[in-house]
Amino acid sequence: MKTVIFDLDGTLADTSQDLIAAANVCFKGLGLGALLDPAKDAGTALRGGRAMLTLGFSRVDGFGEPDIAGQYQVLLDAYAKDIDHHTVMYPGAMDAVEALKMRGYGVGIATNKPEGLAEDLLRRLGVRGAFASLVGADTLMVKKPDPEHLFEAARRAGGIAALTCLVGDTATDRNTAKAAGVPSILVTFGPSGENMAALNPEALLERYEDLPAIVDRLMGAA
Repeated sequence: MKTVIFDLDGTLADTSQDLIAAANVCFKGLGLGALLDPAKDAGTALRGGRAMLTLGFSRVDGFGEPDIAGQYQVLLDAYAKDIDHHTVMYPGAMDAVEALKMRGYGVGIATNKPEGLAEDLLRRLGVRGAFASLVGADTLMVKKPDPEHLFEAARRAGGIAALTCLVGDTATDRNTAKAAGVPSILVTFGPSGENMAALNPEALLERYEDLPAIVDRLMGAA
């Protein structure tokens, strides 16, 4: 079976506001206030917790060497409590997923979000059952951009590892697909959408209703 594997944050769902709120919990706890802006820093949020913490601490003069590892756990705890307060699926995402399944593709998720958090978020959003696989940052010994992360998501979705494509929103997703030798489709509607063309993916996705046709073009009919 051919498969379509999706990134989660910034691809299927806009999780940026809840991620930034969790990072700001860390900064406020240290007496630094809310160092990240939900709008201006959304792109950094979708690159992960450590990227947010690094950016925030870089804005504080004279703070010293930040404890990124320790604060990362604080961030995860805060995020777990309010994981779906602002998060929404992107328009048309689930319709596209169902259309792909009707065409015979397997669908799954490969995310660098910890697996437990990803499971919880998808269940709260009511969409976990639509995906045959979910491989998170801590599911394997490796994560994206290691191609095995993508391959395992494809296998768990009932597919053949080499017969897949990756839908994502970052250079990490592009590099994962390139390392795997499979096509990448990068979305342009996220916070960093204007930068996606420069990554030279096999396709750009402006709206989810176009995804099934793009997948068919890149992979052939399933």
